[in-house]
Amino acid sequence: MHWENIFYVLSSVLFIFGIKRLSHPRTARSGNLIASMGMLIAIVTTLVVSDSLSYELIGIGIIIGTIIGAFFAVRVEMTQMPQMVAIFNGFGGIASALVAAAEFLNPSDSLSVFNLSTISLSVFVGTLTFTGSFIAFGKLQGFVSGKPIVFPGQQLINGLIASSIIGLAVYIVLFPNDLNYFYLLIAMSAVIGITLTIPIGGADMPVVISLLNSYSGIAAASTGFVLDNNALIISGALVGASGLILTNIMCKGMNRSLTNVIFGAVGLEQDTGPDGEAKEINIKSYSTEEAAMIFDTAEKIIVVPGYGLAVAQAQHAVREVADYLSGKGKKVLYAIHPVAGRMPGHMNVLLAEANVPYDQLKDLDEVNNEFEDCDVALVLGANDVVNPAARHDASSPIYGMPILDVDKSQTVIINKRTMNTGFAGVQNELFGYENSIMVFGDAKDMLQQLLKDLKEL
Repeated sequence: MHWENIFYVLSSVLFIFGIKRLSHPRTARSGNLIASMGMLIAIVTTLVVSDSLSYELIGIGIIIGTIIGAFFAVRVEMTQMPQMVAIFNGFGGIASALVAAAEFLNPSDSLSVFNLSTISLSVFVGTLTFTGSFIAFGKLQGFVSGKPIVFPGQQLINGLIASSIIGLAVYIVLFPNDLNYFYLLIAMSAVIGITLTIPIGGADMPVVISLLNSYSGIAAASTGFVLDNNALIISGALVGASGLILTNIMCKGMNRSLTNVIFGAVGLEQDTGPDGEAKEINIKSYSTEEAAMIFDTAEKIIVVPGYGLAVAQAQHAVREVADYLSGKGKKVLYAIHPVAGRMPGHMNVLLAEANVPYDQLKDLDEVNNEFEDCDVALVLGANDVVNPAARHDASSPIYGMPILDVDKSQTVIINKRTMNTGFAGVQNELFGYENSIMVFGDAKDMLQQLLKDLKEL
């Protein structure tokens, strides 16, 4: 056994242990540090055992990467974290594709059929991940429409491109000296990454991010086989497997198949009544002072955070309100839907940043029974995940999706800036329920004013 494999095994153990600790907010920070240490060991080991390396260029790359990474780590807001994750997935994919392409263009030894196959796979998946991730970034950032972009014959075109890529890969394995076909493989992989992502609406971005994360892992593992690097194979397989598991969890959270997420174009449909007319919703608008009086008489309160909370950076404000209410002897819980926000765990990260007690955070299965004896459910910027239409309206694109049963509370106080629809593009019938009231405005400003009004009662 070569000595480097001992260090690769050590780094792999640290990866697994780190991922395990990432499963809970209390241990996530140490898990990230442990996994990073494993990556450092793998990188140093690879540099030591490799020949003909330019340490000057490697050092320059490390310095440039550190500066860029530190800059964005400081500047990127929490609401932009999904965009950053999408970019990271893209960069991971293209890095694997570039390394595999370099090995194809300048092989260190004669390439076997297996090497050529793994190179083709790495280039295909890595390039697809790169372009698909940047389309996802554009949709999240608003550079590209968040609604599904579809056109006639789209699936047929995707099928033809996919068939052509398979044919090109086979040709490259059989005739590796024809570089034009290799370049064509790269181009078509880039195109299918775009055409597979643009039909997916904003409501499905959490699933897309998880899936692209898995793709980047598959590309890395394939490149590990190309380079015969055990650490890269193991780390890529871990990322690929964990990404697929998370994708499956997110699909279950929406009660939809992965096929429906990719090809369903959810968000394109219009929310209309049986006669084709848009549904009318009669709402009741309250002031924060009136809402404060409702909270004052409540004994049990459940907070439901959504993307509006993240946009307003209101996590600290909601914790202050919750702390005040808890100090008055009231029971306060937080209901976390698995697809709330724009990425898996988005709400958990936001609330952890504000030091919200972990025992107050309840997932969908834990908290849904709590709504039946809840005095006030405070919905902050959430939309699709609290829409009762998911339970009974078979024509709704979110039909069948497990939701938080906030409508079963005695009173539902909903904070939104406008009456705009959520990511799925459908109106929320909850807003017109008899037990629902609206408090319009920025979530942070509203919560700060609510706290003042509570203290004045």
